Amino acid sequence: MGSVVRIAMVAGEASGDLLASHLMAALKAKLPNAVFFGIGGPRMEAQGFDAWWPMEKLSVMGYVDALKHYREISGIRRQLKKRLLDLRPDIFIGVDAPDFNLGLETNLKAAGVKTIHYVSPSIWAWRGGRIKKIAKAVDRVLALFPMEPPLYEKERIPVTYVGHPLADIIPLKTDKLLVREKLAMPRDMPIFALLPGSRKGELDKMAETFVQTAKIIRERFLPNALFVVPFTTRETRLQFEMAIYTQQASDVPFRLLFGHAQDALGAADVSLVASGTATLEAALIKRPMVITYKIAKLSYWIMKRMAYQPFVGLPNILAGRSVVPEILQNEATPENLAEVLVKLYEDKENAEAVAEAFTEIHLQLRQNTAEKAANAVIECLN
Repeated sequence: MGSVVRIAMVAGEASGDLLASHLMAALKAKLPNAVFFGIGGPRMEAQGFDAWWPMEKLSVMGYVDALKHYREISGIRRQLKKRLLDLRPDIFIGVDAPDFNLGLETNLKAAGVKTIHYVSPSIWAWRGGRIKKIAKAVDRVLALFPMEPPLYEKERIPVTYVGHPLADIIPLKTDKLLVREKLAMPRDMPIFALLPGSRKGELDKMAETFVQTAKIIRERFLPNALFVVPFTTRETRLQFEMAIYTQQASDVPFRLLFGHAQDALGAADVSLVASGTATLEAALIKRPMVITYKIAKLSYWIMKRMAYQPFVGLPNILAGRSVVPEILQNEATPENLAEVLVKLYEDKENAEAVAEAFTEIHLQLRQNTAEKAANAVIECLN
């Protein structure tokens, strides 16, 4: 394979940037003359990616936000489609961002360009009609979770199970005392990790609830409890600090961290996690947690109507049973959350059972993801 292999990619947010950068590294080892271009983030650029547009242009959250940016984003998609159709790369890999990528993949596939979609859209959670769209859009899907491939096989869509890169990165055992030492935290105090979400919209809904929950745990149950809260952005940290102020909780010992979500989860006895990738990180770190979130009433009702799954949290979906409590919507009052968190803290036997269930999931997801994904891409190229 002496000639240049041209690989176009589009990633839309930080998690996609990480996945894509690992895949690029694995592909470069096998295809030293590959070039990569399209839309991507800093981690992809560090691997030599030529970003025609920065990834931030696509990272909009929720319907309202998407409408505001609609013109700019569809403009980018139009220009990108034109450039790619003129250039005819050897393969296109859409990394997550299904609302942007599936339409683009459909156009490219129709024009004879090989297309791969990396990260199955959550058809298993809802919007089952999407699978027909995916069939038109892709030559192959790379799936992160073991319950996904059977859904594609049923529709005769080529699929490769590659596992989840977090399961490769996070060690099978995380030593609580070592992490506490690293963060200069007391060895024997009850520590709770609070992960209220990584986006402004999530914090609007959750910050005050999380602060009040911590307050109740201190006042009624565990006067020496400590709370670790990791943030991904300055804005979300500010939002949380505002909530501490408005809820008059400045005497509650919060340790606010930048990044370090895995350290926060590793140091904690129990975590309170607003749904998302963080629930998977918490599961791989094998501590008990409560999964919670609140969304707009209408969105929740629609999701309930369209859902296949009895659970919203990935850890429970992956286990196929309720391993950790999910407390959602109106049930998610500070009183309820505090009570369940303290129960989990006190129940050491349950903590062992949770660790066991999550170890099983960890082993199932640990598949050497980048390597498997790279092999699937090369198979498609040939």
